[in-house]
Amino acid sequence: MMYLMMGMWSGMMGLSMSMIMRIELMNTKNNFNFNLTYYMMITIHALLMIFFMTMPIIIGVFSNWLIPLMISSQDLIYPRLNNLSMWILFPSLMLMMSSMFIKNKIFTGWTLYPPLSIQNNTSINMIILSIHLNGLSSIMSSMNFSISMINMNSNKMYLNNLSLYCWSIMITSMLLILSIPVLASGITMIIMDHNFNSMFFNPMGNGNPIIFQHLF
Repeated sequence: MMYLMMGMWSGMMGLSMSMIMRIELMNTKNNFNFNLTYYMMITIHALLMIFFMTMPIIIGVFSNWLIPLMISSQDLIYPRLNNLSMWILFPSLMLMMSSMFIKNKIFTGWTLYPPLSIQNNTSINMIILSIHLNGLSSIMSSMNFSISMINMNSNKMYLNNLSLYCWSIMITSMLLILSIPVLASGITMIIMDHNFNSMFFNPMGNGNPIIFQHLF
């Protein structure tokens, strides 16, 4: 229920941002008189809808409700880890929302492609830290779901008697555990380029901005 309430609240925030984007696009005038506000709305709307509405509702809510029922268990194997992975989402969401109030707003789009993301932009640090926390939450949830389905299956026939939904969550969890560290490494390189001049993606220092697209 807490995942569901947080996901619905994030969805309403994302919906309000899409309304602001439509206000900007409803005529040929520049309604905001400041294009960076529009770019920021595009970026944060997408990040909110993906990381704070879709993933918590589709994976967090339904997995927490249905997996214990389908494996005939009272709860997941690590309930406190489950609790921690939910509560980590709140500081992550607060960081992302706080980045909107900084003077140098983010204008990269949700893909965070360089060279836009390695320019002098303060809010990129808060966005990347927010995505790191969200990824940590996803990894902990995925571990919890996978281990629960393997170890708490009541019929003790290992994985032969799992329902198709359990298999889908198992495979999604494995994909998340494998892919989120790669995304985290890519955005860590961005934050190092941005703050420490490490030149991973800056062509001026023999870096290659296309590498981030491959990592992403």
